[in-house]
Amino acid sequence: GPNGAGKTTCLRTIFGLLKPDQGEASINGIDVVSDPISAKQALGLFPDPFGIYERLTPREYICYFAELSGLSRSAAKDATTRVIGDLQLEDIADRRCKGFSQGQRMKTALAQAIVHQPKNIVLDEPTRGLDVMSTRILREMLRQLRGQGHCILFSSHVMQEVASLCDRVVVMADGKAVAIGSPQELCNRTSKASLEEAFIALIGTDEGIAS
Repeated sequence: GPNGAGKTTCLRTIFGLLKPDQGEASINGIDVVSDPISAKQALGLFPDPFGIYERLTPREYICYFAELSGLSRSAAKDATTRVIGDLQLEDIADRRCKGFSQGQRMKTALAQAIVHQPKNIVLDEPTRGLDVMSTRILREMLRQLRGQGHCILFSSHVMQEVASLCDRVVVMADGKAVAIGSPQELCNRTSKASLEEAFIALIGTDEGIAS
């Protein structure tokens, strides 16, 4: 959706940071309002890569969040070692995060999100502020996670990104879902050749389109 459509509000509600005025949100059947801790443990939240704790090393940062997600100390250490290997972070795992490149920050943030092996991963405009190479790396990582069976929910107004990554799209405008379907289904529905053109047709304006 365009800016102000309600994308971030929706994701914050799913993660339990906001209480819905009506309706409900559940993760794997767990209500986010009545059982917020269990719901959060079933999610991986990809944070702003520029907001990682700079005084910690990636190993310390990832392990800390693994314990917050419900793992025991020994299990958190084992899971941290595993995800450091999976994301090829060994060379920087024991350096303080201060001074890291965009790509290093992004990988560290993603490791924190998946260290407890959640089925579901939530990202709010994940490529915002990233350079071209970091964006390419993140997109490839998301494709790999999708291939491993993870459910990945992310917000964006970059239609090329949505078209290349998403199996299913929810188009939002003015706080409402105005269309749901695969990229091809939305193109067919609007008789448009590209998802960007379909998006404009669905929301009735080109405001908020990014390339």
